[in-house]
Amino acid sequence: MNSKVQSLKTFFGQAGRVALVEVAATKGSTPREAGAFMLVSSSSIFGTIGGGQLEYMAIDKARQMLRSSPRDNGEGEQARIEVDEVCATLDVPLGPEIGQCCGGRVEVLIRLVDRTIKERLIANAEAEEAHLPHVYLFGGGHVGQALAASLALLPTHVVVVETRADALEGMPETVETRLTPMPEAVVREAPAGSAFAILTHDHALDFLIVAEALKRGDTAYVGMIGSKTKKATFKSWFLKSAEGSEAEFNRLISPIGGNAVKDKRPPVIAALAAAEIMTALVSRASDTPSAASAEKAMAG
Repeated sequence: MNSKVQSLKTFFGQAGRVALVEVAATKGSTPREAGAFMLVSSSSIFGTIGGGQLEYMAIDKARQMLRSSPRDNGEGEQARIEVDEVCATLDVPLGPEIGQCCGGRVEVLIRLVDRTIKERLIANAEAEEAHLPHVYLFGGGHVGQALAASLALLPTHVVVVETRADALEGMPETVETRLTPMPEAVVREAPAGSAFAILTHDHALDFLIVAEALKRGDTAYVGMIGSKTKKATFKSWFLKSAEGSEAEFNRLISPIGGNAVKDKRPPVIAALAAAEIMTALVSRASDTPSAASAEKAMAG
């Protein structure tokens, strides 16, 4: 399993001299928020501050600084030089004059990366990774593979749980995989605020996993793939045999991804479900003071 932290460390290891481009302040409508950043080397970039002409201007300025700054001191770090030689500020109005009509204004701070900045960025990435919301996908079939690929692009920690080893093959490298004969046990061990998407090859197994997830009162999302008939069958079993309640059942999202788009192709279901899951996670985070505090701490 690869991660953003590993990708960041790999970038630093391969990029040579690097400049940090950070959104310092914003006014009005802008592509990214204050705190968003990217890293620029002479030949590559890591991250984004929103794209468009603003980003091109920042990259160009960063590379000018890299070309004009002193070389490494032999230990892989920047030599000591004056602050004004390693720092620049761009104050950019996002109007038609630069071909970017957001209408706001962005202040961008550009600094050459030294050891202190590098260590801070890695520490922040590690903290952010530790606080990523968990999404558990039960089932690695066609929809499970497509949903894992969609969620792997988002700020989530994705865990695909399967009872079949071959169904875990080909998962994105940033996705955690777990092979277990008792997937329902994974539900019990998941951290508070997790999202659960249940789409195994076996309806009886789906029901067992969903029941475990619904009986937790701290989930952000519980979704099950299937039809209205499957949902009705599950409801009857859940209330009569699994000692579930109407309130618990009403937290179930099924079918996943909604029913506004009548398209059952796996990539389409996956795209709709990923948006649905991300909406639920963001909504829960905004309602949780501790999550908001952690997010502010990471930005700082």
